[in-house]
Amino acid sequence: MFLTITTTGTPERPATDLGYLLHKHPDNAQAFSTSYGTAHVLYPEATAEQCTAALLLEVDPVALVRRGKGKGRGGAPDAALAQYVNDRPYAASSLLAVALSAVFSSAMRGVCAARPERAGEPLPLRIEVPALPARGGPGLVGRLFEPLGWTVTAEPVPLDTRFPEWGDSRYVRLVLESRTPTLAEALRHLYVLLPVLDDAKHYWVSSDEVDKLLRAGEGWLPGHPEQQLITSRYLSRRWSLTRQARERLELLRLAEADDSEVEEIDNAVAAETDAETEEEKPTPLAVQRREAVLAALERSGAARVLDLGCGQGQLVQALLKDVRYTEIVGVDVSMRALTIASRRLKLDRMGERQAARVRLVQGSLAYTDARLKGYDAAVLSEVVEHVDPPRLPALEYAVFGSARPRTVLVTTPNVEYNVRWESLPAGHVRHGDHRFEWTRAEFRAWAERVARRHGYGVEFVPVGPDDPEVGPPTQMAVFTLGQTPDETPDETPDKTHDKTLDKTLDAAHHSADDSADDEKKKEATAA
Repeated sequence: MFLTITTTGTPERPATDLGYLLHKHPDNAQAFSTSYGTAHVLYPEATAEQCTAALLLEVDPVALVRRGKGKGRGGAPDAALAQYVNDRPYAASSLLAVALSAVFSSAMRGVCAARPERAGEPLPLRIEVPALPARGGPGLVGRLFEPLGWTVTAEPVPLDTRFPEWGDSRYVRLVLESRTPTLAEALRHLYVLLPVLDDAKHYWVSSDEVDKLLRAGEGWLPGHPEQQLITSRYLSRRWSLTRQARERLELLRLAEADDSEVEEIDNAVAAETDAETEEEKPTPLAVQRREAVLAALERSGAARVLDLGCGQGQLVQALLKDVRYTEIVGVDVSMRALTIASRRLKLDRMGERQAARVRLVQGSLAYTDARLKGYDAAVLSEVVEHVDPPRLPALEYAVFGSARPRTVLVTTPNVEYNVRWESLPAGHVRHGDHRFEWTRAEFRAWAERVARRHGYGVEFVPVGPDDPEVGPPTQMAVFTLGQTPDETPDETPDKTHDKTLDKTLDAAHHSADDSADDEKKKEATAA
């Protein structure tokens, strides 16, 4: 992906001053490393009459996969194979905007020691972006750039020139021309509006993005007619961040209209103390989930605990702090996760007595494992939703049928609560690796079937704020061996799901029984 910036000049004020303003010499081709590839700066032409600077971003597809953040955050959010097949190396996006900021950071701030008088002057500029995703079409491109003084040409790119009947793609060839902005203003316009038009970012949008938006939007965003759309898209539709940005933009607009400082207007409430700020900060859901698991383990009286799918070892670390747990085993199929967990726990520097309490082992929950038998409790925290549905019966048998701990805790997302997540697009799961996410009724149906089949009782505990309409963000089932549940209905609301689940479970159990019979026959033959 690339863009070009062209300006014209005279012998007295040569166009090659663009090199001073960008801090990049026209005679040199320069390369800069970025998180996702290499940015190249070169000058196709550099004369006193006309000078063009080009920024070419060569995206590393391997880095894009390794550093991607999942659906909607790694680039092309509308493709299941987005991490392998996407438009990121070719179309202008937040990747190009970040490269623009990194390579031309001084120019964006309007700093130029060699030509200070030109840094603050308007320049005749022509900016071209050959391929720009425009979610909203050429009309939206005009509504975003024209109020800033640009003459906009946004030519739709056809899907295939050989088949005009297929129509146009969502990409445009963008040309911006103006004689009014400074170079710094032009770069800040691009930095904000390129990802806004693409309507996707390649990185997680946090609270510091509000500050970036306000810095880049200084002088033009507070009064822009599309301010609401710009802030919403730039902040990935995170409602709380968008509201914060709009409130601050309104203060800036009022301060500018009143010719005063923002602090003079925003003085109705005294500054918050650190203690008040900390009290208002919500507890992360991951922490609430871990606390709910620890509370359930404490009620169970367990001393020897399995953390199945332990990941990076956060729960194992919390269990180690409580002396009541005499043996803790973390199990995960990923050696990389176990390596990170080992570093987190500092196993190589742990005292002998403490090290005797903990063990990390590699294993798959799709198979029975003799090492998992005989424990008081097992935890599957945010694990089952990562398992392909056809493999669930195997996991169920390995945990409830073979290992058979006295207590089993299972937590999983409540898909009904997803409508409350501001940054989660409709119809998307919370994590790119989730194979499914259950409603409360579906989770209850599965848990009650598992309990009846393997001789467990089960109760359900909400984790996180329990919304009266959609329930809690996380749902937890507490299974207790040999305890009969108070109410076990014969049929659940989702009868089709239950019957399918029964057939799958039966097949898995018959397979397991056949395997056991085969082993006995082999032993008899050997004897």
